[in-house]
Amino acid sequence: MERKRSLKERLRDWDADAFDLTNEIAGPMHPAPAALPERPKDAEPEDALAAEDFRVLRRAYPILAALLGLMTVVFLLVAVFDLPPFGAAGTPTDNEVALRYVRDGMTETGAVNLVAGVILDYRAFDTLGESHVLFTALVAVLILLLKAEDPAIDDEGTLTLRQDRIVTTAASILVPIIVLFGLYVILNGHLGPGGGFSGGAIIGAGLILYAVAFGFSRLETKLNLGSFRIICLAALWFYSLSKCYSFFCGANGLHTVFSPGTPGRILSAGLILPLNAAVGIVVACTMYGLFSLFQRGKI
Repeated sequence: MERKRSLKERLRDWDADAFDLTNEIAGPMHPAPAALPERPKDAEPEDALAAEDFRVLRRAYPILAALLGLMTVVFLLVAVFDLPPFGAAGTPTDNEVALRYVRDGMTETGAVNLVAGVILDYRAFDTLGESHVLFTALVAVLILLLKAEDPAIDDEGTLTLRQDRIVTTAASILVPIIVLFGLYVILNGHLGPGGGFSGGAIIGAGLILYAVAFGFSRLETKLNLGSFRIICLAALWFYSLSKCYSFFCGANGLHTVFSPGTPGRILSAGLILPLNAAVGIVVACTMYGLFSLFQRGKI
């Protein structure tokens, strides 16, 4: 006759089932693995310590997350309380900062376009964060949509519009013009309206048009997943390291090799021109990468 289990034993078994990973992932898409043979009751399970550690981690995780969130809120509130009243006439944003940009922006940055001077010099770390946001969004899409190579799937036929003559002829004429115009917008960003974001978007549109008209196979020889990673990471690393060097020298009154130059010339404005190029590279690759992922599941 089987011995009736006590309440403590039933609660222990229920707790073990509730935190069993195999039960959590089991479902219509992930069937539960086959049951393993039972071990003798007197044998100590090999993964008992690992299971116990996992249960402890599961219970401690909400507490640690709540503490981290509370600390973040406290730090933000302390920073907010030190801010001047919104809209007050004596705040630095209403007089000193704006006056400094207008009065000394061209002299300090060398950029005729003060918007580019603010974005890529005075507030370059903000732009760096925006570039990383784009890159992080692409990484998230990569994780969700990237699929393994399947030689049985031929997705070139539907994506190239069956090599339509009108599309291919128009693309042959327009793509070089679009890419050239995007390069002009990037290189002109410190002299007039334009810059890395708008120029990169134009180049990305040109790459997308090329892929639609001629297929992805031609672009894959130059812009595949490996080269995509190298190009984006190199651009972000250059942006990060160069601006860290620039801010370090500026904050400590040290001489920097990046001179503002003569305002109005193409080779001027210090780091703004190469930073515009780095931002344009990231934006163009991100646009094309997202399009390629959503169309065929890979870059």
